[in-house]
Amino acid sequence: MKYLILLLVIGVVALLLGFKRRTPPPVRRDDETKKKALTMVSCAECGLHLPVAEALPGRGGHFCSAEHRNAFEARQGGVQ
Repeated sequence: MKYLILLLVIGVVALLLGFKRRTPPPVRRDDETKKKALTMVSCAECGLHLPVAEALPGRGGHFCSAEHRNAFEARQGGVQ
């Protein structure tokens, strides 16, 4: 019985060490990428804050979605 418990403990330790080794290394970003990822802008239509890397550019600023960009530009007379 004690050998079974010892074998179980060794198996759990080996399993935990195996999972620890499989974790991918952290992604290294240069300073330019960090600045771009951390820069926040607000949607010109609804005011939602989002990272500039995820924002859609438009004639009136940045937008959170294509629908908001189209609605804003239609109201401003930018879309025929």
